[in-house]
Amino acid sequence: MNTKLLKKNILQKHSRKLLPIAIIVAAIVISMAMNLLKPAPVKAESPDTAVAVKTISLVRTQAVLSIESQGTVAARTRTSLISEVSGRVLTVSEKFVVGGAFDTNDVLLELDPTDYEVALQRANAKLISMNAQLTFEKARAVQAEKEWGMTGRPAEEAPLLALRKPYLDEARANVLEAEAEVKQAKLKLARTSIRAPYPGMVAAKKVDIGQYVTVGSPLGDTFATDFAEVRLPLTKRDLSMMNSFSNADKNSQLDLILRGSIDNTDQVWPAKLVRSEGVISEQNRALYVVAQIHDPYGRLTSSGVATRSPLLMGTFVTATIGGKTIDDAFAIPRHALLEGSKVALVDAEQRLRLKVVEPIFGDDRFYYVIAGLEEGDEIIVSAMGVPIEGMKLSPENEANITPEAIANAE
Repeated sequence: MNTKLLKKNILQKHSRKLLPIAIIVAAIVISMAMNLLKPAPVKAESPDTAVAVKTISLVRTQAVLSIESQGTVAARTRTSLISEVSGRVLTVSEKFVVGGAFDTNDVLLELDPTDYEVALQRANAKLISMNAQLTFEKARAVQAEKEWGMTGRPAEEAPLLALRKPYLDEARANVLEAEAEVKQAKLKLARTSIRAPYPGMVAAKKVDIGQYVTVGSPLGDTFATDFAEVRLPLTKRDLSMMNSFSNADKNSQLDLILRGSIDNTDQVWPAKLVRSEGVISEQNRALYVVAQIHDPYGRLTSSGVATRSPLLMGTFVTATIGGKTIDDAFAIPRHALLEGSKVALVDAEQRLRLKVVEPIFGDDRFYYVIAGLEEGDEIIVSAMGVPIEGMKLSPENEANITPEAIANAE
């Protein structure tokens, strides 16, 4: 009896332990049966949506290349005024201020001329004295010739001293020396007036009225305003795009346009490419050329550009130089060139195809390509997000591509 009771207790304990496991196993079996017996989902066909884009058909056109470079405007002629005489500054012209404009031979400064006026008087007095001595010697020479003639001997046999020729030559030399001293005194007196060597402007003023200056003292700095120059660096690629750079070193000068900002307003000035410096820079491996601007401040009446804004020295400008003309090129809008120098084309099945191109030149609106594309290709010119190779397109062709047509399409 006890044995049966013990077995019954043991079975009850094992059943309580196995019951959770049995439930879990049953749940797994039921889940697997449901997955195996469920019907397959019906697959709906994904629509092949076409992206609407705007395209333009490529046609060959003519590309006029241009080169851009930058530089700073500087005076063609710049002068440091140095005193050639000593003296106290008596007067200063109202034009002799920084930024003051002057014309050729305008008096900018006047030094005290008293010492040099006295020196000129002494030189004139000495000249008068030397001329008088020369007159005396000429008279004595004539008298000596007469006295020698009374001897009855030929004049060729007369000693030099007997005819007083050395004394006459000395008197002539003294006159020449006195004339030179008069000339020198006049020059020094004239140098007490500091005159402008050309039409220009004052860049720096270093003396003022009442100041004593000596020979070699700096008085100020000036620059000419008849012409200004800009040094422009050109790379090898820039030079290859120019028609004939040698023309810049000859009489036929190349025209160019300078652009800059004056008072927050964009301005344009005509200029000419007049020469090259003929040396490759060791710093940037560029060849510098020089552009020249006539009458940058508009002060010369003969310039005919009185209404043009002045081109101030030190202005930073961008130069645009005309280059070669390329036939049979494709003009691609700048916004149509994708990252990695790629363009998006529409193929015969109206799907997107990406092609890598290499532009030979670019301006503000277009890139120009001569290889890698064919006439009649449809190029996408509208924004379309991320371009994916092979995506379905719905193109809307605008017009044949020319620079004018592209400008209108935009």
